[in-house]
Amino acid sequence: MTKVKLTTPEYLRPFILISSLFFLWGIAHGLVDTLNKHFQLILQLSKSQSGLIQFALYGAYFGMALPAGYFMRKYGYKRGILLGLGLFAAGAFLIAGTTVFESFWIFLLCLFILGCGLATLETAANPYTTRLGPAESAERRINFSQSFNGLAWVIGPLIGLAIYGNQGVLPGEKLNSLIMPYCVIGFIVSVVFLMILKTPLPEITEEAQPADSGNNKTTAKAPVTIPLFRQRHFVLGVLAQLCYVAAQTGIFSYLINFMTDAGQAPHFDVQYGPYFLSIGFALFMTGRMASSFIMARVRPARLLALYALLCMVLLIVVFANLGYVSLVALYGIFFFMSAMFPTIFSLGIKNLGPATKRASSYMVMSIVGGAIFPLLMGYVADHYGMGAGFLTTLPLFGLILYYGGWGSRPLTEP
Repeated sequence: MTKVKLTTPEYLRPFILISSLFFLWGIAHGLVDTLNKHFQLILQLSKSQSGLIQFALYGAYFGMALPAGYFMRKYGYKRGILLGLGLFAAGAFLIAGTTVFESFWIFLLCLFILGCGLATLETAANPYTTRLGPAESAERRINFSQSFNGLAWVIGPLIGLAIYGNQGVLPGEKLNSLIMPYCVIGFIVSVVFLMILKTPLPEITEEAQPADSGNNKTTAKAPVTIPLFRQRHFVLGVLAQLCYVAAQTGIFSYLINFMTDAGQAPHFDVQYGPYFLSIGFALFMTGRMASSFIMARVRPARLLALYALLCMVLLIVVFANLGYVSLVALYGIFFFMSAMFPTIFSLGIKNLGPATKRASSYMVMSIVGGAIFPLLMGYVADHYGMGAGFLTTLPLFGLILYYGGWGSRPLTEP
């Protein structure tokens, strides 16, 4: 497999700037994934009830993805990014400003607004990144950008430490620990909004061909004319992405429960939960960075299939409740999940020409899997234990294995 450049000089600055957006929404996700156990303790919620946190965040992806795609088709990528940043900042400030009500439902509503911003950013940034360089390195490029997302997820739980360590007990103060983190996030996002506003970004249309790798013999494929929903690799890609985000969200959300619930072995104090989640995200980030380089020599679809198979094996070890062995297996899943989202996304929108923005909207809509599955996983864990909860993700990785092995080849490829 010939090595191709990650990007080209004319796209280097936009690529760096867009990659920074991945870091921002990673912070938001990393912080949210620490909140399940916190709300269980502060507001006496069950695991399945705390799963509504993910339902609100990822439900926003389902509701906002198509409007965001339509907005970008009409106004372009840059304005789409600005819209996403504006909603992101608004949601963060609203969370900080409404903590005095101590209402789980008000928090969920504000989180939904924040999620609409994240959905808009992902609808714009993911496909935009794949086009900022040679088509042959699109999967590598989005994995590289998503590595910054993984780095942010390491930092997010560390911010969550301030939340766990500052639990108010007086009426109106139980959620005060949310104020500072979300005010800071809102401020930083607002600054980035102003930076993007004043920075010219190339508006790449789907009809334009990506830059080649510098080899005059390399030519890009012409856009296809086959209807979008007859593109097998796209339809299966949406389904694979839904399964992946469902599995990822459940595993991320309940890692702290796995390590701190009574009866678990090994068992740790809940105040250290964010540390353990941060370790998992560090492995996740490492996996993304490593995969970006591995894909220079290994076909992305093959690597996706291998990672899915390894996750399935490790899930069985987690379910077996083998103490520290199961804990190491769970961390291994973090590493092997790392490359799945960007790889599925890139494979799913490959060779779609003018339909790329619309296809990207549907790919982002599939993130709704993260809204639904934690509720099911939490229900199983409430009744049968945390190990059984994790095992519910096994068939999801099975479908991803199929997509990587057989379902991801575009109709326009031989």
